[in-house]
Amino acid sequence: MNLNTQKEDFSYAYIYAVSSSIGYSLQTATRRLDDSGIDATITVPGKINSKRLPRFDIQIKSTSQDILKNESIKYRLTAKNYDELRENDPFIPQLLVVVLIPKNANDWLSQTEDSLCLKRCAYWLSLRGRPPLEEQTTITIEIPRQNICAS
Repeated sequence: MNLNTQKEDFSYAYIYAVSSSIGYSLQTATRRLDDSGIDATITVPGKINSKRLPRFDIQIKSTSQDILKNESIKYRLTAKNYDELRENDPFIPQLLVVVLIPKNANDWLSQTEDSLCLKRCAYWLSLRGRPPLEEQTTITIEIPRQNICAS
């Protein structure tokens, strides 16, 4: 398996672990949806306010680049992905999730008889309502470090 595929698989495993630890359900997208920028859907059991079984779509990115800054992470996103996520009124809310992974695959996890530790973490951001890009092919997204995906 090539390293990019490993990173993608590890990112899904990370999101599965976080989602299941808080009782949420994660369904990965079919290839058709992935082509639209949807990698997975997270469903929350029960209600939030008046919404029964609320859900949101996520686009998952992973990187081992050093993008962690004091207050945020800065991730370069393609114009295509940005446009898919910035829709003002999507049918299902959409989030960008960026999973930070150590450079060396041997450092991605550690395991003992008592624990399994997945290394680094993920951050989320809604791009809903952001302005369109003017002829740019990429944009650097700043995600506050407080937006950590955690249980």
